[in-house]
Amino acid sequence: MSDGMQNNEATEESTDSAADRLKALEAESDIAADYLEELLDIADLDGDIDMDIDGDRAAVSIVGAELNNLVGENGKVLEALQELTRLAVYRETGERSRLMLDVSNYRANRKAELEEVGRKAVEEAKATGTPVRLDPMTPFERKVIHDVVAAAGLTSESEGEEPRRRVVVQPS
Repeated sequence: MSDGMQNNEATEESTDSAADRLKALEAESDIAADYLEELLDIADLDGDIDMDIDGDRAAVSIVGAELNNLVGENGKVLEALQELTRLAVYRETGERSRLMLDVSNYRANRKAELEEVGRKAVEEAKATGTPVRLDPMTPFERKVIHDVVAAAGLTSESEGEEPRRRVVVQPS
């Protein structure tokens, strides 16, 4: 078999696996949306559910007025709701989900705030030459900071145990 034929077969397998992964993510979104619609009905809350694929994970958003109770203080209710939704997906698929849930753009707004925190931490680490320890954060929040730090060319690490786990930005 020629190298060209092997490359074509590898490309077809890669395309097939990407298409299969996309279908699996769409199925996760559908399961999550059904679960969340039931929850909204039970709680007698009005909200629209938007589904999307964000990179390598399903993303589901609930948008509408008067949904602050689904976010909670510092997003704690949202984190719990996300885990319950992931469990609902797992129950249906048998596969662990990395689904990301947002309510009333809380995560999107929080991400923008955290990106600014990350930029300031990078500036401080560069200016002082010392590590910068940030306040404890959720896994989602730490990931945003790590991404900002990496994009700036510095390194960061997480230290501590949940729920007191924090990001430390290392100077260059």
